[in-house]
Amino acid sequence: MACIEARGLRKAYGTTVALDGINLRVEEGRILGLIGPNGAGKSTALNAILGITPFEGQLRVLGRDPWAERDLLMRDVCFIADVAVLPRWMRVSQALDYVAGVHPRFDRAKAEGFLSRTEIKRTSKVRQLSKGMVAQLHLALVMAIDARLLVLDEPTLGLDILYRKQFYDTLLNDYFDRSRTIVVTTHQVEEIQNVLTDLMFINHGRIMLECSMEEFEARYVEVMVNPDRFAAAQMLGPIYERQLFGRSILLFDNVDRQQLAALGDVRTPSIADLFVAVMGPSPEVRGQRFATAKQSFGESKAGGAASAQGSGEPRKS
Repeated sequence: MACIEARGLRKAYGTTVALDGINLRVEEGRILGLIGPNGAGKSTALNAILGITPFEGQLRVLGRDPWAERDLLMRDVCFIADVAVLPRWMRVSQALDYVAGVHPRFDRAKAEGFLSRTEIKRTSKVRQLSKGMVAQLHLALVMAIDARLLVLDEPTLGLDILYRKQFYDTLLNDYFDRSRTIVVTTHQVEEIQNVLTDLMFINHGRIMLECSMEEFEARYVEVMVNPDRFAAAQMLGPIYERQLFGRSILLFDNVDRQQLAALGDVRTPSIADLFVAVMGPSPEVRGQRFATAKQSFGESKAGGAASAQGSGEPRKS
């Protein structure tokens, strides 16, 4: 069953197109990472999903039109944003009281249980908490709501590495199950690679890549190429190339892993590496690089053959 389904989703602000007729489908019980540069359309997509902004095209969230039925939809949806704030004068106990009073599916005992694992005191005011503690408080309040969809927009922005790890560990261990769906946007993609079930890249309001993490691991391979095998590796049409410590690292899509293993050390790339590859040079530029490599590979073979013949050595095929 689809938790989120969009067809031709479009949003423009004057002459600026934030979403350019995108199609997407997020199944129930999945964790989707929506990744893109600043201004790519991520927040606009989330705002449409949450019913915060009107849109063109078709969009259903949990079977509802989020713009027309937002009041009903928000009974089953929770949202944490990097700009989310709690009143600084409010005490932790008052925050619990407030959410208990406004949300019928809030389980105060569960929230208290989450907070008991932190150093947050019930009598503390929000202004006395560190940014990491405020994030923990937000998460405790949200996880105690029996929601079917959780939307996270840069939820760990500005937190140190310890709080970021605790955030995602708590999310997976204490909240996520196969009946709940999570959509998360973040620039700290390396920290969520093992959390996601699905991946989507967006840029200029368009979906650039969409796949499950199983497909990601099966399709994409990085090779740190042995210098004497570089020309042969280029012949296989890598989608991206970078340098590390004087070695060439090539990224391949749908090329046999065993074949690549003969060229150097292979590994599954990071999401960040794939993101740079997809958002980097156009196919035309990559095609020019491939043509150049093919020409140089042919020249190197011809040169090697001529050298072998000239030296009287047998020619190797």
